Amino acid sequence: MYKTETRVRYSECGENGKLKLPALINYFQDTSSEQSEELGIGVDYLREKRRAWILTSWQIEVNRYPKVCETIEVSTWATGFKGVFGPRNFCMKTLDGEVLARANSLWVYMDMDNHCPTRPDAEEVEKYGAEPPLEMEYVSRKIKLPEEAVVVDTMPVRKYHIDTNSHVNNGQYVQMAMEVLPDDFEAKRIRVEYKKSAVYGDKIVIKKAVEKERTVVELCDEYEVPYAVVELIGE
Repeated sequence: MYKTETRVRYSECGENGKLKLPALINYFQDTSSEQSEELGIGVDYLREKRRAWILTSWQIEVNRYPKVCETIEVSTWATGFKGVFGPRNFCMKTLDGEVLARANSLWVYMDMDNHCPTRPDAEEVEKYGAEPPLEMEYVSRKIKLPEEAVVVDTMPVRKYHIDTNSHVNNGQYVQMAMEVLPDDFEAKRIRVEYKKSAVYGDKIVIKKAVEKERTVVELCDEYEVPYAVVELIGE
């Protein structure tokens, strides 16, 4: 398990003084990246090998969004490796042990030259290790698409959306989805299914459907084929 302790920054909070959902996701992503760098199998190592861990799904449960300047502990660990896949858990707590948020994620190891999944090397798997998964209700990573989603906005992929893999960063899709939600919407259960990668210059077509128990936002290409699907359930 890898842990890091930090304080919630003012720039990461919304009007209510609480951590924004995209910032929470960034904490999770950044913590896993920090672990990889500490183990010597981070960005430069993967770039040289022409490999990358690509996120395929999130399942995030939020009990409470921390407030500005609140001290938090973020932890992450691999829960096992299955062929080309690497499931990983995350947890955000207060220093008193209050669980603020927890998450499950699934990553696939990619050959960036051939654009296909490949098995990670045994020494990489050994460095990460594996620990028991969180106790939580695990749901399918596949999100059922709504029948009546409508186009509510479009936006180009900007340079600030792009990460070290030359794709739109995972958290940026959630940020785009938040743009079409009510200002006071507070998501408590979030699932994200990543289907394909958008790159700089692409146009994102945003579709939304509000159902009885969930809101679904589809981030699509110009033919309305999803890059990513975001399902949010509030209180």
